[in-house]
Amino acid sequence: MGFGTRSALRLRPNSHVNNPISFFCSQSLTLCESHPQHKKRLQKVQKLETLLNRGRTITARRFLKSLILSKTAFSSLSELHAHVSKPLFSDTLLWLCSVSKMLDEATDLYSSMRKDGFVPSTRSVNRLLRTLVASRHFEKTLTLFADVVDSGIRPDVVTYGKAVQAAVMLRDLDKGFELMSNMEKEGVVPSVFAYNLILGGLCKVRRIKDARNLFDEMVQRNLVPNTVTYNTLIDGYCKVGDLEEAFGFKERMKELNVEPNLVTYNCLLNGLCGSGRVEDAREVLLEMEGNGFLPGGFSSVVFDDHSTGASEGYPFDGKEIRIDERTYCILLNGLCRVGRVEKAKEVLGKLVENGVSPSKISYNILVNAHCQEDDVKKAILTTEQMEERGLEPNRVTFNTLISKFCETGEVDQAETWVKRMTEKGVSPTVETYNSLINGYGQRGRFVRCFEILEEMEKTGIKPNVISYGSLINCLCKDRKLLDAEIVLADMIGRGVSPNAEIYNMLIEASCSLNKLKDAFRFFYEMIQSGIDATLVTYNTLINGLGRNGRVKEAEDLFLQMASKGCNPDVITYNSLISGYAKSVNTQKCLELYDNMKMLGIKPTVGTFHPLIYACRKEGVVTMERMFQEMLQMDLVPDQFVYNEMIYSYAEDGNVLKAMSLHQQMVGQGVDSDKVTYNCLILAYLRDRRVSDIKHLVDDMKAKGLVPKVDTYNILVKGHCDLKDFNGAYFWYGEMVDKGLLLNARMCYQLISGLREEGMLREAQIVSAELSSRGLNN
Repeated sequence: MGFGTRSALRLRPNSHVNNPISFFCSQSLTLCESHPQHKKRLQKVQKLETLLNRGRTITARRFLKSLILSKTAFSSLSELHAHVSKPLFSDTLLWLCSVSKMLDEATDLYSSMRKDGFVPSTRSVNRLLRTLVASRHFEKTLTLFADVVDSGIRPDVVTYGKAVQAAVMLRDLDKGFELMSNMEKEGVVPSVFAYNLILGGLCKVRRIKDARNLFDEMVQRNLVPNTVTYNTLIDGYCKVGDLEEAFGFKERMKELNVEPNLVTYNCLLNGLCGSGRVEDAREVLLEMEGNGFLPGGFSSVVFDDHSTGASEGYPFDGKEIRIDERTYCILLNGLCRVGRVEKAKEVLGKLVENGVSPSKISYNILVNAHCQEDDVKKAILTTEQMEERGLEPNRVTFNTLISKFCETGEVDQAETWVKRMTEKGVSPTVETYNSLINGYGQRGRFVRCFEILEEMEKTGIKPNVISYGSLINCLCKDRKLLDAEIVLADMIGRGVSPNAEIYNMLIEASCSLNKLKDAFRFFYEMIQSGIDATLVTYNTLINGLGRNGRVKEAEDLFLQMASKGCNPDVITYNSLISGYAKSVNTQKCLELYDNMKMLGIKPTVGTFHPLIYACRKEGVVTMERMFQEMLQMDLVPDQFVYNEMIYSYAEDGNVLKAMSLHQQMVGQGVDSDKVTYNCLILAYLRDRRVSDIKHLVDDMKAKGLVPKVDTYNILVKGHCDLKDFNGAYFWYGEMVDKGLLLNARMCYQLISGLREEGMLREAQIVSAELSSRGLNN
């Protein structure tokens, strides 16, 4: 293939050439070889040079592609470079290949040039970086940039800009900031373009405070933010729900004469509609109409407001209707989110009547909305209307319906729609199969789940982490931990890496089965695999340890999570307090409670469950203090809290407070349960109000709460303690008639009391029943 030695070069003046992209900037090339093959190569090279000298860049690109692809003259650009060793020649070839998107050839040529000690121009390097970024080869972009810096080429603002763009697209914001810092060190002033890229990256991961700080830095450097800058921040603030700041930046644009564009308004509309503030979108729409982004009268269609001057019977002002698809889809979605699905359909209908071509996205929004409202019939009808308009349902349409059928357990219907999907020429996606796996898994049909995984493999669709995660989740909920672990091993064996959520499922299942050894085995496997434990991971393990009385280990894990930079939340503290409450360590519970408040973590009703329970040991006064603190925090007590307080008053013999609290409980709309009534019965017995107890039990029965052994035990024991053995025998009789058995100890106490009262016949009946159980009096 090679010549053995490189061809000699002869240069001659060519002063008439003024084209700035000429190979030699007014010089031409001749290969001094007499061999026919060499002459053929020379002709090709000269033709390429002539095309470029005449400014016929597009033709030159086509010719270069054909030259390389045909392999008749040169098998590769690297070979051409090797035999025509001229820096400007190779540099121009590099630029031309980059423009032509011949990335493999361009990168190979760049490597050959570097190997031979040639330094490509910044212009050609920038062109190659730009093409790499446009082709989404972000890793290669950063690798090339690093080599460019090492080669001694001085990157300019464009070079750095493309490297920053690649880093941001890889979500490596630290690398982006590092590049910005290097720019300054090298005396290259960061551009607005570079700042916009970093701002966009920060907003995507919701680091809006950092984005604002960067914006302020940009202004301090006297860089002038442009429309893209403002749009990025407006969108960022909208996504975190801070609409006040978003509109503040829009006003700032106005003050600085930066014209808002369609993207600006769409960001604001999306923010308002996403927050359920559809009505507030009216002013934005009117401004869009005024600036020509919407036809006059459009807002009246959305809000049924005919005061805007639109002519009756025709909602627009007569101009040619051009409405951005994203704009009307945002509004349709916003209406659907606030439950106004029929209004959304009406708006779309009016748009269609006035010449707007509906999109598949608009119909998919309506299909999804009907599914969200559990109205599958209307969702299907919307799909049919979509087809009548000449719009074929796409994978989003089908997947929405299939997902809904799986969610409601109608897996047979889901299968029918999968079949219909394929009949329409739409191939099922990984999301389609994931819905089926979840649907069958929820119903415990795991054999079918495994069959679906096999079907996916056969059709060339690789199951992803969600496919396996859905199956593992369902197996864990069905307490099939061993099967879930087998699926985990299978997914790893097939090259699908489990994520933190999957390990959390396995840890949760292990803890719920009191298999803490397995839970920690999964925890250590997770860490060894390079997967960071999440807050959910630590909370689950701390809760599991606490439930099993291993509070010291739970607190050690609590300290470990903080050292790993994982800040505890209210669930963490609730779990620890609950663990210490079970260990009857009230002081530790109160200490943790004070700590969480000091850290600014607001307690929840769940915090007070174990706290009030733990305070039993301290007495009713401490419990009342906790109860009052809870009310001061605007927390509404639930059934558990009321029951604990009523029980404490009952134990304390304070029936008036118990009854008052029960009335407050009913007034708050909190239902009484059997525990509530058991506590009230106990309070009545402690207060010797035996005559009122039957009314209380009758009220309990009227509410559909059937007394069980625990209630009757309280009634019999309470009456026996009051020496009211006639009353005790009454409840014993009702209990036996219902097929319930009084415990032996209480039977002995009742028999003894009945004999003391001279109720020998009754004592004999209880004794006989006890003997029938094989127990002797």
